[in-house]
Amino acid sequence: MTVTLEVSDNVGTIRLDRPPMNALDVAVQDRLRELAEEATRREDVRAVILYGGEKVFAAGADIKEMQGMDHTAMVLRSKALQDSFTAVARIPKPVVAAVTGYALGGGCELALCADYRIAAENAKLGQPEILLGLIPGAGGTQRLARLIGPSRAKDLIFTGRTVKAEEALTLGLVDRVVPAAEVYEQAHAWAAKLAKGPALALRAAKESVDAGLETDIDTGLTVERNWFAGLFATEDRERGMRSFVEEGPGKAKFL
Repeated sequence: MTVTLEVSDNVGTIRLDRPPMNALDVAVQDRLRELAEEATRREDVRAVILYGGEKVFAAGADIKEMQGMDHTAMVLRSKALQDSFTAVARIPKPVVAAVTGYALGGGCELALCADYRIAAENAKLGQPEILLGLIPGAGGTQRLARLIGPSRAKDLIFTGRTVKAEEALTLGLVDRVVPAAEVYEQAHAWAAKLAKGPALALRAAKESVDAGLETDIDTGLTVERNWFAGLFATEDRERGMRSFVEEGPGKAKFL
């Protein structure tokens, strides 16, 4: 398999494994969607890591495959491409990207689908599609602008330039930079901690933030209010508040 889902301690790792550069061909894209949907369904998966291995996250689309497509073929394929990445972005659980080496084009767009990005010191990220006479087509023009702001996103997209880990951190494109040997370990620690948290509250938080970014503030506040009130019907809320009153803050254990 070019993409796998391995689960340990309620953390699911979606692993790209298509040497040498984890190029995102049609088969990989479709498999990503399938595994994102599986991670969404499975109750034993409470947090997710996106990982390409020790050397490279994903260097982008399979250019040779794309070169053979004409306009009609891409009209038919582009929606499925976006749907694959959207399935990852909409996993209703905490998702962290563990980025090593290159995360370019579709690889960068995949990292953008995560809630949090931990990058190796040797990581290089970018949207170089303009150098092919194209634009990002798997969400890059939308998610990148929402993450780092439109002017910074336009700079990366217009120039196609690649940024190193430290600049990516300054831009807000990644959230933490660590030695390459520690990337997966730290991503797993982040995911494992949240996997022990209140699953419905985490889902509510993620969906409230994401929905709010896609609409006006009044609609976003309505989404937040509905989730907030709804959580009062959950066992996790009862458990968390009871623990706070009886034991103090931060000691609740959730099922």
